[in-house]
Amino acid sequence: MGNPIGRYAALTQRLVDTVLSTPGATPSELRRAVLERRTVPAALASYVDKVALHAYTVTDADVAALAQAGHSEDAIFEITVSAAVGAALVRLERGLAALRGEEPD
Repeated sequence: MGNPIGRYAALTQRLVDTVLSTPGATPSELRRAVLERRTVPAALASYVDKVALHAYTVTDADVAALAQAGHSEDAIFEITVSAAVGAALVRLERGLAALRGEEPD
């Protein structure tokens, strides 16, 4: 079956690089902070946590609140993608660790 880490590492890195380095409505530094679940502006923190931890609970009202606070649709999209990709990478690493027989943190 091969090594899933090696097989997908380049693709995963390409995805992260694209999310973080492509010019956009938000600064790359903000997208990186969101992706890595570091400190983000308070106005975005609860939304980022919701996308990363409980994406199924995100509602139109959550997005509307960000728009009402002055965030453009493009900025909201970029923040959402950054949070979702960051969460996916954490889950991928946990899954791969389980396959390697490692105990969760």
